[in-house]
Amino acid sequence: MSDSNMIITDERSELLNDLPEELPILPLRNMIVFPHTIIHLPIGVPRSERLIKDAIKGNRLIGLITSKTPDIEEPSPEQLYDVGTIASITRVFQSPDNSINIIVQGLERFRVKSWSSSYPYLTAKIAEAPDHYEEGVEFEAMVHSLRDLAKEVVRMSPSFPENAASFIDQIEDPRYLTYMTAANHGLGIEEAQALLESDDLKEKIRMLIAHLTHQKEILMLDNKIKNEAKETLDKAHKEYFLRQQMKAIQKELGESDENQSGTDVEEYERKFKEANLPEEAEKEARRELKRLAGMSPHSAEHPVIKTYLDWIVDLPWSKLSEDQLDIEHARAILDEDHYDLQDVKDRLIEYLAVRKLVHDRGIQSDPASDGKEGEAQGAILCFAGPPGVGKTSLGKSIARALGRKFTRMSLGGMRDEAEIRGHRRTYIGAMPGRIIQAIKRAGTRNPIFMLDEIDKIGSDWRGDPSSALLEVLDPAQNHAFRDHYLDVDFDLSDVIFITTANQLDTIPPALRDRMEIIQLEGYTEHEKVKIAQGYLVPRQIRVNGVRNDEVMFREDALKKIIEDYTREAGVRSLERQIGTVCRKIAVRIAASQLTTIEVTPEIVREYLKKEKFESEMSESIEIPGIATGLAVTATGGDILFIEATRMKGSGHLRLTGQLGDVMKESAEIAFSYVKAKTEEWDLPKDIAKKEDFHIHVPAGAIPKDGPSAGIAMVMAMTSLFTGRPIRSKIGMTGEVTLRGRVLPVGGIKMKVLAAHRAGLKTVILPKKNEADLDELPDEVKNDIKFILVERIEEALNAAIKPSEKTDKGKPRMEWFYDRHTPPPVTTVEKV
Repeated sequence: MSDSNMIITDERSELLNDLPEELPILPLRNMIVFPHTIIHLPIGVPRSERLIKDAIKGNRLIGLITSKTPDIEEPSPEQLYDVGTIASITRVFQSPDNSINIIVQGLERFRVKSWSSSYPYLTAKIAEAPDHYEEGVEFEAMVHSLRDLAKEVVRMSPSFPENAASFIDQIEDPRYLTYMTAANHGLGIEEAQALLESDDLKEKIRMLIAHLTHQKEILMLDNKIKNEAKETLDKAHKEYFLRQQMKAIQKELGESDENQSGTDVEEYERKFKEANLPEEAEKEARRELKRLAGMSPHSAEHPVIKTYLDWIVDLPWSKLSEDQLDIEHARAILDEDHYDLQDVKDRLIEYLAVRKLVHDRGIQSDPASDGKEGEAQGAILCFAGPPGVGKTSLGKSIARALGRKFTRMSLGGMRDEAEIRGHRRTYIGAMPGRIIQAIKRAGTRNPIFMLDEIDKIGSDWRGDPSSALLEVLDPAQNHAFRDHYLDVDFDLSDVIFITTANQLDTIPPALRDRMEIIQLEGYTEHEKVKIAQGYLVPRQIRVNGVRNDEVMFREDALKKIIEDYTREAGVRSLERQIGTVCRKIAVRIAASQLTTIEVTPEIVREYLKKEKFESEMSESIEIPGIATGLAVTATGGDILFIEATRMKGSGHLRLTGQLGDVMKESAEIAFSYVKAKTEEWDLPKDIAKKEDFHIHVPAGAIPKDGPSAGIAMVMAMTSLFTGRPIRSKIGMTGEVTLRGRVLPVGGIKMKVLAAHRAGLKTVILPKKNEADLDELPDEVKNDIKFILVERIEEALNAAIKPSEKTDKGKPRMEWFYDRHTPPPVTTVEKV
């Protein structure tokens, strides 16, 4: 027996030695698994998925039995055969559609003695049923005949690899040879089941020899038919070449019919004039038209050239939408479609004002720029902000305000550079890139072109789409954008490109440098109420078939939806919840149960059921070691709890909560800083040596990173060491150094808006972030007290509650000051 056979036998023996009396049974449909074979099985039935999950927790052994009625998804024991195969699960994996797939190895036959249960899946008491055979001359001759027949069929069949015959020669075990042959030579279900149920190995070999003999005859006949077809095809090729020669002779005699070709040429000549092609494009188009005119319509190149010429003439080479340069009209449209977003509206008004002055005063292009290069005829804006703040819809409003066409392209998940630049015409089925396709759909050369989700572009072996976008989004280059398919320059300089992104960090620096970034931060509760009243409620009333005089949303009802059923920076989820209320009202109106309704908080609770969110700051936290930090996520700002605890140990620090490297360093800095201050704060000197410390940031399934939680880390550790809790409803953000300096951080507006949504009343910020407070809405400034600090001692005194005990009349609260030069605290009172 070969080494491979010995390995397989040893593995089978080990697995079968521990065979239990009862096995879970996996029903199979339209297939049979034999011993000694390895096969892949997709699992799609919930009952079978439960069986697999339980089996891999145990000995990984299952019974495989084929169903008599394959149409039934979950057959009963009576609908299954009595003989099957014991199998071992060797691998489990998930396919892209999230279904379970397994790889199993058949070990031995078995018979069902009795069925044990049907829930949660089938189980049965079984008995092994190994094959019986007596070695001898007759048996050896039968095995030899089976091997020879199998090798002949393998050589004749194109579906087997070249080395399959040599592999058959290496199989010495007659059972292994029998089952491998049965598994790979197309037995029918009933025939395969009969072979599996037979106890006599000789009988199985006889059945296989009869099947292989029949298969061999079919393959011989199939090869004969293919050879005859090849001869017929060669004859057809010969006739084709003769016809081509006949056409050439007819052409020389002036007898050929080229009316159709002439019609095509005339049609394209007319389209060339209508399209007003640039010089380079017209030259290339006429060169291809000349090739088309001298080509047979039956040629493989003929439709390729026609498709190329159709693209050339259909593109808007000289079609431009006339800008509506009425500034007041544009401002009215923008205000009608969107609430607030003043920075974006001002930028568009600036663009319109410049175009109006250039147009009215007849200012010409810089001659040195050749009319295009270096002159930004279009604009390239990037709207960055959390989901649901109106980035994509804002592009449509800009197009309406300018009177331009609007086209959109999603970049999310794009990995192939050819999607931007197109494929060269040498490839079968080549097409222009999606930039040119979108321009063709727009029908003009100066549309508003929105590139959605530019921060989610990928890259792999097919290229880097972000590198291809460098030319598209560069005003100094995009006047001569060259698509690989067209292979001529197309002018994109009049296009206003608008990109959208949730996070700027993932955009390559070179690409970010080409765009004018406009931040769209999250909305306050007051702004969300105004947006709901002015835009969301009327739209949902309209789309759900209700009239304005039938439904009226009270302001306190909208506030309840915002506070208790949504937790977002934008308003997308808010609109969904309003739509849910409108649909439930529509049901009652359609059933004549009511005619008009005023939506109150009580009705909101009735329709939307239990509140989805509760304020995380609804109760004061009086436990030492808990601080509230502020963070920026892909969905906007959010609050972040920092929890610290201690236990007996040897001075180790443990960090949990899926923290990134930078955040781990912030925790270590906080630990080192507090340990260095133990003597100054009159804490036991060995407190950091006899105890272990644990810092955890909840929502452990979400990755977190960044230095801005440094001040909250120090606050939590200090509170833990001193045993004094942090004041309630106070949040903080800022990076901390080992010397205790508080450094500025980014995302202040989104963080403060998150603090406002969570009900915080005080926020500690780095002193150098004071200028960022100017961007905050007035209602936020009215509700929150800001404390600006330069050193961590200032933050500690402002946030940690003083001890009831005093030392020589001096409150312990002041102990957090530097003993030599206590720094002042800057407080920005409510407006």
